[in-house]
Amino acid sequence: MATLSSKFKNYLQDYIPKSVTCFREGYSFKTFVGDLGAGATVGVIALPLAMAFAIGSDVPPERGLFTAIIAGFLISLLGGSRVQIGGPTGAFVIIVFGVIQKFGYEGLAVATFIAGILMILMGLARCGVLLKFIPYPVTTGFTTGIAVSIFSSQIKDFFGLKMDKLPTGFIDKWTCYGHSAHSCEPWAFFVALGTLILIFVLRRLYPRLPAVIIAIVVGTIFTYLVGLPIDTIESKFGGIPRTLPSPSFPNMTWNQIQDVFPDAITIALLAGIESLLSAMVADGMTGYRHRSNCELVAGGFANIGSVFFGGIPATGAIARTTANIKMGAKTPVAGMIHAITLMMLMLLCAPLAAKIPLASLAAVLMFVAWNMSELDHFFGILRSQLSEAIVLVTTFLLTVLIDLTVAVQVGVLLSAILFLKKMTDSTTVKACKVVIDEEEHQAPQLHDSDILFRKDVPADVTVFEITGPFFYGISDLLNEVLKRLPQKPRVFILRMHKVPLVDTTGLQAMKKFALKCREEGIIFRISGIQKDVLAQFKKVKLDELIGDNNFFPNIDAALK
Repeated sequence: MATLSSKFKNYLQDYIPKSVTCFREGYSFKTFVGDLGAGATVGVIALPLAMAFAIGSDVPPERGLFTAIIAGFLISLLGGSRVQIGGPTGAFVIIVFGVIQKFGYEGLAVATFIAGILMILMGLARCGVLLKFIPYPVTTGFTTGIAVSIFSSQIKDFFGLKMDKLPTGFIDKWTCYGHSAHSCEPWAFFVALGTLILIFVLRRLYPRLPAVIIAIVVGTIFTYLVGLPIDTIESKFGGIPRTLPSPSFPNMTWNQIQDVFPDAITIALLAGIESLLSAMVADGMTGYRHRSNCELVAGGFANIGSVFFGGIPATGAIARTTANIKMGAKTPVAGMIHAITLMMLMLLCAPLAAKIPLASLAAVLMFVAWNMSELDHFFGILRSQLSEAIVLVTTFLLTVLIDLTVAVQVGVLLSAILFLKKMTDSTTVKACKVVIDEEEHQAPQLHDSDILFRKDVPADVTVFEITGPFFYGISDLLNEVLKRLPQKPRVFILRMHKVPLVDTTGLQAMKKFALKCREEGIIFRISGIQKDVLAQFKKVKLDELIGDNNFFPNIDAALK
């Protein structure tokens, strides 16, 4: 009972928010001042980004603000990272856009709500570590794919094209752009290009300045003073509300849940991956360690909370988290202040924010897409192993041409298949030559593991060795061994000291081989089997079939 209680306490330790930890350690006025400055600054930076991500996702800009306020506050309050900043991100733009096109905002709300529940379950099941194991070519492929998709989705506002509705498909988008090229608005293009150039110049020359904020302010003032006839937030969406909406539970039906469930899985996985990546970046900059499972649970509650207030999916934001750290944040209080700052800005500056030209926001999203593209990593993987390049290109193309849900599923599955192929190729079942065993006795040098050194091996004894995991991918190799032998041996010794694991199919193959040896009247012996592998043998009573007296610690004992 005491052991059970201690295990439960250790389990709960993994879910204590860092906000609680920081206050337990002592929270000084000096720390608060640093958090206040950082949180307020990041709140200002987050304002245009939240609106841009919402508009790029085909939802009103206020939904992005609601998300940044509610989800941002909850991620900081409940999360497992000291300095994580949460909110809408560029990674979700294409996913949200696709769900909105298929099911409307009600469908998105249901998908986000389910995704929140899935994230909580993943956290409670301690899947935080597992999400980090998604292959790097998959994450790079879909991240670059998302960047390309974001870029292509902003062409309309960047050039001021007159289009009734933007298609969902990548090829359809560019087809419509071609048909609408004659409607290009020169002033919209001028404002967008000027905003984009100003962002890059400020980032290059004055990296500590909030380049995005300055560029948007300049673009907005120029548009307003000159009276340019281009679309703004106000002209397209009718302004921004000054207060949060009343919380409401999303309406959902069983059919709707079934329809959006694949998208909910994608949202949950992407939110988890992005949050943990952001937390890992923060760890590298601060020297602290985050609690990954706690971060997943917090992300789940944040997405559920976002839906209650009319928001969209949220996750940890790497760029805003990095800015938070550079501005001097030390605790989650900075993230909560960032959310409060956003709420105050919405209250005080909503009429001014409504004047922002859509062309400037399109430029911001193109800048975000450029930062997301990871072209160096993309081309680096292309130059590496062929199998990884195949996974990368497949995931990238599926993200751009189909959707992220299919891309992640196919990318992970393809990675698993290629990994199994590598494992299969690395596992061998081969005969050992007469004249073994420096490795087992730790002799000075081993030049050929196939050779049995200084052993007296009788002519009617055959020694084979398995190297690598013994699983379903190579189970047929063992079945072919007896067929390949020129003559039937009296004793067959199988060396297994280089077998780290065995699966159910491997156990069945071993059982068939043992029965075949019994039918042929061959004595079957195993030497050097590892403890974990032997434990698997015992679970299926394979040790009884082979006989306890036929298991030997090394080749010396097996040859006697």
